[in-house]
Amino acid sequence: MKKTFEKVYQLKLSMRGITPQIWRRIQVPENYTFLDLHDAIQAAMSWDDYHLHEFEMINPKTGELERIGTKGDDYEDFGEPLVPENKAKISRYFTLENKTALYTYDFGDNWEVKVRLEKILPRKEGVEYPICTAGKRAAVPEDIGGMWGYENMLEILKDPENEEYEDIVEWLGEDFDPEYFDPEDISF
Repeated sequence: MKKTFEKVYQLKLSMRGITPQIWRRIQVPENYTFLDLHDAIQAAMSWDDYHLHEFEMINPKTGELERIGTKGDDYEDFGEPLVPENKAKISRYFTLENKTALYTYDFGDNWEVKVRLEKILPRKEGVEYPICTAGKRAAVPEDIGGMWGYENMLEILKDPENEEYEDIVEWLGEDFDPEYFDPEDISF
């Protein structure tokens, strides 16, 4: 990826279906591809990129919904043609009139993240992009079993007497707090 860019896209990443909401605000270079954006979302959500993913977004030139992802993935035969994410630039899709995309990760757990363009900003000298500037709550753990598994995990964590409590704490780590988030902890 070229290091030269003038503008930065400020994006809000919001997990769908979870209340209170889990979200992140990131700023990425305008010359990012959707593959670069995928990598930034993985870092912002503290995921390990173990699973398949794709974006869905309206192409502002055609007005058609497009699927953007990795060519050759097993799931690409199940729908419309897949736009190669390593070639699709976010600046060609995200505009102030065309602000939202849907990022789906792990087709088993089916995590959906709404990606919304908030602003296009000038690049700040001395800032290393991408950067996470804000957010709320810890991300859903990888391989938790989807929405049901996540809600079950939260219930177990509230009850140290639950027979699964120690296993969950061992798996997540003793420091895991579903309400904790600090953008300083995000490393791209």
